[in-house]
Amino acid sequence: MAKESFDKEIQFLRMLVLTSGAFNRKQFAERLGISVHTFDKTTRKLKEAATSLHASASEEPSKEFADLLHYSYHDSTDPLLLFLFRTKSVKESESERISLLLSAMNEQALTAMELLDLCCDSLPSDLALPDEKTIRSDLKYLEAVGVVKKEPGPRPYKYRIQDDLVRCLSDEELIDLYDFIDIMANTQVPSVQGYLLRDGLKKHLLENPQIAGAVEPEAFLYKYHYYSRILDEAHLFTLLQAIRDHRKVRFEYFSPKSDRSYNSQNTNPLFERNTTSKREITLPLKLVYDHQYGRWYLLSHGRQGIRKYRMEGITQLEEGETVEGVWHEQKKTELTDKLKYSWLIDTGKPIMVRARFYNPGGSEPNFIKERVLLQGQWGQIVDEDDTSFIYEIMVNGTIEIKPWLRSFGSSCEILEPRRFRQEMIAEWKEIQSYYESI
Repeated sequence: MAKESFDKEIQFLRMLVLTSGAFNRKQFAERLGISVHTFDKTTRKLKEAATSLHASASEEPSKEFADLLHYSYHDSTDPLLLFLFRTKSVKESESERISLLLSAMNEQALTAMELLDLCCDSLPSDLALPDEKTIRSDLKYLEAVGVVKKEPGPRPYKYRIQDDLVRCLSDEELIDLYDFIDIMANTQVPSVQGYLLRDGLKKHLLENPQIAGAVEPEAFLYKYHYYSRILDEAHLFTLLQAIRDHRKVRFEYFSPKSDRSYNSQNTNPLFERNTTSKREITLPLKLVYDHQYGRWYLLSHGRQGIRKYRMEGITQLEEGETVEGVWHEQKKTELTDKLKYSWLIDTGKPIMVRARFYNPGGSEPNFIKERVLLQGQWGQIVDEDDTSFIYEIMVNGTIEIKPWLRSFGSSCEILEPRRFRQEMIAEWKEIQSYYESI
């Protein structure tokens, strides 16, 4: 599919996951900035992908598409990942051709001309036959992403499947590797490439009847509240590469306050429509993941200085021009200085926060102190007695640290600054009013 269609489906899936299908077709289309007809077409494409992945979907063709994305402990992220990465990659003709190439190279090493002859003999008659340039382009792409490798030797070069990993390990080692990848992909970020590696390894293991039972059913179950975070990883590695190459990027950005999360490209001037997005050109400097809310952030430098973007609002991402390495490092240093006292990404004025934490009563372990020491970043405990301790930290503003402090409930009392203390008092009074007797 085209890049535009890929962005559309990312936003479509995110809305479907976060709203659990609460919107009707018209509301979805309005939120996405597309027509109801385009919405229906997108739904059909994704449902076809779901049908190919889930046997139950083909048995129940009338099942609502939203039901296929309902959260479960068991492989909860697989459907989203598979929709995202297997419906966006290539056109139908490319899919047929590349599948044929991979199947041929899986059995033996072949040259580009041998692969061309194979495609011309084996492709369906209704598909256009490739030329040598197309085959070489496919091989260059597959080699770049690590799927195939060039055999050593003189021209013409031969290519084979890059499967050294499974060739050099024993069955027991492959099972251990599978379990390790499964754990890391489900508990660490970024996770997408880990899932894809796990999926490929799982298919290989299932081909051997003697060890297939080691991976089916899975040995581990996971729970993560923000598993839709993986949708943002579609842009993650492009931005990481742009940072390494000192390269600017261009994209359409929809802020969290926007009433739309996507807009179709205006290809016909007669039907051109106003958009709620902003065209941004910026130099990526740093990517930050917020574990508390499951969000990715891009920190960059633009015309107005340091800018912050939520990754979920970025669409139609393209690479731009490169900048001087010295200038790029200078801007990274400026950003590092501004983030010195940032709890996450706040670049505001530094302020000292003092809070008193109350120890749990009785003979319970002091889990309050353990959590503060574990999560309190560079803050310090400056005073302590049998019942409580005082924690101090210099932070850029209080907005980002507030949810963490509030999560301790009655075990935390804000002491300074006084304005911050009054804010917390007002919030707790509001919460208390919700629970007053009726």
